[in-house]
Amino acid sequence: MIKRVSVLLPFLFFLISVEGSQKTEALNNKSEYDSQNSSCELMMRYKEVGSVVKELTIKNGNRNIYGVVSEPIQKDKKKVAIISHGFNGTHDFATDYYEMLHSLGYIVYGFDFPCGSINSRSDANTMNMSILDEKKDLESIVEYFEKRSDVDTNNIILIGESQGGLVSALAAADLKERISKLILIYPALCIPDNWNKRYPQTNDILDTTFVWKVPIGKRFFMELRDMNVYDMITRYNGPVKIIHGSKDVVVPLSYSEKVTKLYDKAQLNVITGAGHGFKPDERIISNKFIYEFLK
Repeated sequence: MIKRVSVLLPFLFFLISVEGSQKTEALNNKSEYDSQNSSCELMMRYKEVGSVVKELTIKNGNRNIYGVVSEPIQKDKKKVAIISHGFNGTHDFATDYYEMLHSLGYIVYGFDFPCGSINSRSDANTMNMSILDEKKDLESIVEYFEKRSDVDTNNIILIGESQGGLVSALAAADLKERISKLILIYPALCIPDNWNKRYPQTNDILDTTFVWKVPIGKRFFMELRDMNVYDMITRYNGPVKIIHGSKDVVVPLSYSEKVTKLYDKAQLNVITGAGHGFKPDERIISNKFIYEFLK
C-alpha cells in the first residue's frame, strides 16, 4: 500500500508530493496512468550513451546565466533539450532527464534563472525575480544553441517544470517554429490568477512579499496584472506534451485540462495520485511519456 503524504502550501507553485493510485483511463487527448504500475511495467531501459558534463555560462546582455550541460558523445549533429526549473529551483532538476534524453541524441542544458532562486548561481537576488526576464533568458539560451555548428537547429525542445513551465510556454509562443516541441510538467499557469486574486489592486502589492521565506519584489506581481496566459501561450502551434498529477493542490489540474483544448496539437497525461513535484516512481512514468513523445 502506498503511503499518502499531503502538504498544503499557500498561493502557488513549487514542490508538493502526494502519492496514491486508483485507475487507468484514456479520454481523447487526455490519458491517466496509475503510479503503482511504474516500478514493474514502466522501468525503462534506455540505450546507454556516453556523455560529457560541464559547466556552461550563457549571457543575456549583462546577465550571466549559469548552467550545466550534459552532451551525448556522438558524431551526428545533436538535438537540444533546455530544462527550466520551477520557483526557487536550480539547474539540478535537469539531471532527472539526462539518461532518457541522451538515449534520443539530445544535449541537456539545465540552468539557474538569474534571481529565480535564493540558491541561484546566476544571481541569487530574488527581489528582482521576473517572469518576463526569465522568458528573455530562456530565449537567449535558445539563440546560443542555434549558433553552434554541432546542433541540429530543427530539433530544439523546451521542458519546463511548474513556474519554469509557464516561462517555457511563453518563450515558445514567441520563438514559434524555432522550438520543435514543448513539454510542460505541472505548468504553473495559475500564477497570474493566484496573485491577482491575492492583490486585487496594484496599491495592495507590498514592496516585499515572502513566499516560503523567499523575498520577491513588487515588479514580479505588477507584470502579472495584464497577463492573459491562455491567449499568450497558445500562439505556439507546435506539438505540446503536458504532464500533471491528479492530486496537485498547488496548480489545479483544470489549468492543464483547459490549455490542452486550446493548443493546436496538445496531449495531456495525468498521473493518478501524483502531486506537485513527482516522487521517483512518478518521475519514471513522466519520463516514459516524454520518451514516447520524442522518439
